[in-house]
Amino acid sequence: MRKTAAKLLTVAALATSLVTVASGSALADPTVTPAAQDIVGVGSDTTQAVLNQFSADYNASLGTGSTLPHLYSWDATGSSPITTKTGATSITRPNGSGAGISALNGNTSATVDFARSSRDPQSSDPNTFDFVAYATDAVSWAAQNGGHAPANLTTQNLKDIFNCNVTAWNQIDPSLSSNTIKPFLPQANSGTRAFFLKTLGITTINSCVTQGVQENQGSTAALNDADAIVPYSVAHYIGQAYYGKGSGSDVQGPLTVRSIDGVAPIDTTNKVITDAFANTNYSRSVYNVLRHSEFVATDTHGTALQAIFGTNGWICTSATATADLQSFGFLPLPSGACGSTIHS
Repeated sequence: MRKTAAKLLTVAALATSLVTVASGSALADPTVTPAAQDIVGVGSDTTQAVLNQFSADYNASLGTGSTLPHLYSWDATGSSPITTKTGATSITRPNGSGAGISALNGNTSATVDFARSSRDPQSSDPNTFDFVAYATDAVSWAAQNGGHAPANLTTQNLKDIFNCNVTAWNQIDPSLSSNTIKPFLPQANSGTRAFFLKTLGITTINSCVTQGVQENQGSTAALNDADAIVPYSVAHYIGQAYYGKGSGSDVQGPLTVRSIDGVAPIDTTNKVITDAFANTNYSRSVYNVLRHSEFVATDTHGTALQAIFGTNGWICTSATATADLQSFGFLPLPSGACGSTIHS
């Protein structure tokens, strides 16, 4: 699925579709309290901005005065607790894919209808959930522009750095600085963290790694360091750096995303994930996670979920949704793959 998605779009199609999406900063939390019947999500930092845009555009497509369930999405960070919709139980704001999935598991549709996830299902997830795919992202690493990190690291280099087996740049290449490398990982519920560590085969975090930074926020002060290195969503970076989709702390700051195994993650001319990088193990699908019983139900709630997330739903069939994805750096999945499910 993730390997073929990058081949979906030509540059001409990309340029045509992007003109339908206005540039500007990312949207934020719902500006109104969603109604009890509305479809409300929480979770991943990586996909929060594009889901916010989906919400605005999907709701507009329903027309003024529509009584059909609307779509809303709460950011990963901000004030907490939150009351997600009318009549909902207040919950601690879920920060990250894992926290969103936990909130979906710990509440009913009276509070949370879906979780944003930038990671695949895990064995610890409830087996009653559907991970519904809709786009391709990739994860690379980022470092300070002009700092001591090279333009490229191999997979083995990354393993050695994050396993603390290599601790200085000149251990990778004698021509590099002798400064100590400072590896960082996002907070524990981050889907980007989970995917990055799984791809590298790392299960134990050693003492040289600083944990807990907010994922995809190059503005974090500790990362403005010539020796810092951190995993980063390529799509999120493209949205921030090339389409102006970041705002506040959700910006790339002084960081640039670098190559792995000699493969560049970003086509800087066309502002997309490169086809070559989308065909590496660092490519991933992103998902909206739903309760299986609700997603297949034929009642009003199930019908609304299908109308938004299903194979024939708005996200998978709307030209506006496709343009939204592209303007936030994601590669839309081809017909048949978008809306497909992995049952956890």
